[in-house]
Amino acid sequence: MKKPVVIDARSSEAFDREHIPGAICVPHRTMTKESTARIPPDAAIVVYCDGIGCNGSTKGALNMARLGFNTKELLGGLDWWKRDGHPTEGTMDQIKTGACEC
Repeated sequence: MKKPVVIDARSSEAFDREHIPGAICVPHRTMTKESTARIPPDAAIVVYCDGIGCNGSTKGALNMARLGFNTKELLGGLDWWKRDGHPTEGTMDQIKTGACEC
């Protein structure tokens, strides 16, 4: 089984601040045949956003499904990912570890 492609459907700025390791940023508003051309057409896609108060993952999952991808939505998004103790990466990690002088 292939490793799923995890897509962050939020803005690139939100992605830069914090995201699931290995995720790629494809904001739901920009999901087109052209912007997803490098994603293997047979890949299992998992789309996420901030969490319950955000509908970016729902819109993104719908967009990806309309483009013909086998798509799932990560319910709870980044919020529940972190609550379950999973790691994240991005500039927020630098702030948490003291590596950033913000």
